[in-house]
Amino acid sequence: MPYRTQLRRLIYTPVGVPLQLTRVMVSMPSAHSPNQNHLLAALAPRDRERIDPHLKLVAMPLGEVVHDAGEVLRHAYFPTDSIVSLIYIMADGSSAQIAVVGNDGIVGVPLFMGSETTPSRAVVQSAGHAFRIAGQQLEAEFHRNGQLQHLLLRYTQALITQMAQTAVCNRHHSLEQQLCRFMLLSLDRLSSNELTITQELIANMLGVRREGVTDAAGKLQRLGIIRYARGRITVLDRSKLEQICCECYAAVKKETDRLQPIPAP
Repeated sequence: MPYRTQLRRLIYTPVGVPLQLTRVMVSMPSAHSPNQNHLLAALAPRDRERIDPHLKLVAMPLGEVVHDAGEVLRHAYFPTDSIVSLIYIMADGSSAQIAVVGNDGIVGVPLFMGSETTPSRAVVQSAGHAFRIAGQQLEAEFHRNGQLQHLLLRYTQALITQMAQTAVCNRHHSLEQQLCRFMLLSLDRLSSNELTITQELIANMLGVRREGVTDAAGKLQRLGIIRYARGRITVLDRSKLEQICCECYAAVKKETDRLQPIPAP
C-alpha cells in the first residue's frame, strides 16, 4: 500500500492538502533535557544560555507529519527520544525513505541552508519527543557564525552521506540487507533494542512490498537475531545483525561517528 494511503489513515489528510496539526505542548520534566540531543549537548554554556529560552519540548506521536513536501518550514526540531524519517513520495503514491533523524541531529536543515522548503516529507517513525525552535531564531543563531553553525554544517555532511549510501543500498543490496540497515540505523538513535513499528510501515519506508518484509523479518527471526510480535521488533543479537547487514550501515556509522559532536564540558 502506498505510504500516502497509510499517512492518510494516521493523520487524516491526503498528500497536497495543507496540514492542520495540533502539536501537544508539554512541560519540561527532568526526564527530558536538550542534552539528550547530541547537537544541543555539544553547545558551550554561553551558546546554550542564548538558545535554551527558545526551545520548547513537544510530543512526537507515531505517524505524525512534521512537515510535508513543498511546505514552507516554520520550525526546526531537535529529536531526543523520537526518530523522524525523511521520505520522498512519487506522484503515484509510492515512497521510499531517504534518511532517518534522531538524537544525532535536526529536522529542518533547509532553514539554515538558504531555503524554506524541501521535496521530502518528514514523518515520525518512532514516537517520543523533540525540542522545537522557530525557524527565524535558528537562522539568526546560525548566522552568528559560531559553534552552532559549525555543528549544523558537520551534521548536514553526515546526513548527505546517509542519503547517498541509502540510494546505493536500495539499488545494489538485498531486501534482507536493507532491512538490517534500517533497523541498525534506527537502534543507534534509540536507548533500547526494541523498535515499535509495523511491517507495513517498514515496507513503505523501504519502498517494497509488505510480503518481502515479512519474508526477510521471518528469516531473521528463525535465525534468532530478532523477535517480532504485534508491531514490535526486538533485536536479540546485534552482532549477527551487523554481520548480515551490507557495508552501507558501517559506512554511514563511520562518517556519523567522525562528525559526531563532542559534548561541551
